[in-house]
Amino acid sequence: MRSQLKGSVVAIATAVVVATLWSAARSVEGQSPTTYKAPRTADGQPNLNGFWQALNTANWDVEDHGAAPAPHQHLLGAYLAQPAGLSVVEGGTLPYKPESLAQRKLNSETRLNPDPMNRDVSDPEAKCYGPAPPRGNYLPFPFQIIQSKDGIVMAYEFASTPRVIQMGKVDPLVFYGIDAWIGQSKGRWDGDTLVVDVHGFIGKPWLDRAGNFISEQATVVERYTPTSPNHLKYEATITDPDVFTRPWKMSMSLYRRMDPNMQLLEFQCIPLIEEYLYGKYKKPS
Repeated sequence: MRSQLKGSVVAIATAVVVATLWSAARSVEGQSPTTYKAPRTADGQPNLNGFWQALNTANWDVEDHGAAPAPHQHLLGAYLAQPAGLSVVEGGTLPYKPESLAQRKLNSETRLNPDPMNRDVSDPEAKCYGPAPPRGNYLPFPFQIIQSKDGIVMAYEFASTPRVIQMGKVDPLVFYGIDAWIGQSKGRWDGDTLVVDVHGFIGKPWLDRAGNFISEQATVVERYTPTSPNHLKYEATITDPDVFTRPWKMSMSLYRRMDPNMQLLEFQCIPLIEEYLYGKYKKPS
């Protein structure tokens, strides 16, 4: 009887400790924008400066997905095998049109079939294209936010790609007249939230390695909201009538990199893909 009572006390104490720790963790990591006030820059704007990185598997597939073998598993074994992951899409699945769903399937089947003469064929990540929003924020690489009064730079380690977000009044000839692979980005503040409107894509940017994609006509509205000193809530609402039946949203957490002497390192991937991308076009040696 005494042994049973002692066991019950231990179990209750353990449950209380676990619940307390869980509550404390949630109160820090999951603070809402109404309970956390971000520090300010010298010009009075919310300070989002720093190094950030997503810790999820959305780059493999933004929808729910199970573990899967790597391409060429007879050579790679478990290297590059797909880890399982949960959907970051509100509602779980993307609202594709039937013909777009067929294109996604074709993308998935041919994602590693390079064709340097056709930018819309195979995964842009494999071809070292600069990361178009929203994918750049959940590639398995850190990125840096650098703020000034008139503009914000998001420096992506992948392909050493800089992305400029114009704040305030923008040059309409640039914002509306010059398309780019990563689009054109215009930002504004909504309280502590950085809101970025993106349009003007070239090609069909992919959302992940599974072949999910958007078209050149897509618009992306991003929201970066600090919820603690070391967390940003990232949301992206995508409107693309050419591909989807309705607008849809993804969301995830971005984590501040706290490593000592943290810095972006060089990942110039063009020299790493020449054989992959141009092999059949190379002159015989």
